[in-house]
Amino acid sequence: MTTVTKPPETTDLYPTRGTAEVTTPRQDPVVWAKPGAPGPVQPSELRDFDRDGFLAVDQLITPQEVDRYRAELDRLVADPAVRADERAIIEPKSKDVRSVFEVHRISDVFAELVRDPRVVERARQILGSDVYVHQSRINVKPGFGASGFYWHSDFETWHAEDGLPRMRAVSVSIALTENHDTNGGLMIMPGSHRTFLGCAGVTPKDNYKRSLQMQDAGTPSDAALTEMAGQHGIKLFTGKPGSATWFDCNCMHGSGDNITPFPRSNVFIVFNSVENTAVEPFAAPARRPEFIGARDFTPVS
Repeated sequence: MTTVTKPPETTDLYPTRGTAEVTTPRQDPVVWAKPGAPGPVQPSELRDFDRDGFLAVDQLITPQEVDRYRAELDRLVADPAVRADERAIIEPKSKDVRSVFEVHRISDVFAELVRDPRVVERARQILGSDVYVHQSRINVKPGFGASGFYWHSDFETWHAEDGLPRMRAVSVSIALTENHDTNGGLMIMPGSHRTFLGCAGVTPKDNYKRSLQMQDAGTPSDAALTEMAGQHGIKLFTGKPGSATWFDCNCMHGSGDNITPFPRSNVFIVFNSVENTAVEPFAAPARRPEFIGARDFTPVS
């Protein structure tokens, strides 16, 4: 039986949401696996992940599996009960479904994907431990105006508002449609994961209700983003359905609006180490709901 170990310390290693922006050098490893530890990620890929903060996989799941997961995404988005659920996020302008959270609990189909060895074993290897799902969701970007996600570090929010103490979480975005260079794809600043950018400004009460549609608190300044982009550059990810991008929790990333006719949909899973379970938020008045930041630390099995 796996023992879940809560982190013994609650020291704030990454201050944020203060009166001014502040940068903190990363205090944690990027790759937690011991050298030579077995796993599906090759040593050269782990070195690239350590350096850049991300790893692209050309085909993580097969075309037949893509069809199955895409059909399940379409089913969930069309279900009135899902749309009425608080876990569904609605586009402010079009009123279309933008995201559905906690899909591994809503859908048995997506629960299978979370447990798939091609997925979870990569997370275990990178994080060097058993893992649980901190967050899962499907993102829907239909053509002709679906809005993007502004530049941010996920860890800044998960630390400030969910209470993740350390940078020991990894995300995977699995494409269920073609990722062109024009339809609002994921952009990452390579190497940005090495520095934590603490953002200015306090966290409003129930900030999640606004931030899931339009992020405000936890957003870097234009000056900070300009400096980071000048230092690191910007990588845009394209790929076929079934491709995937793994990226470190502290990567500075975002995506643009999709004004093309071509939809862009993906399933997004965040794995956190069972040795990095959430404590109380470091810079928010209350925890976010569990469908956004899990408090069930049961390892994926």
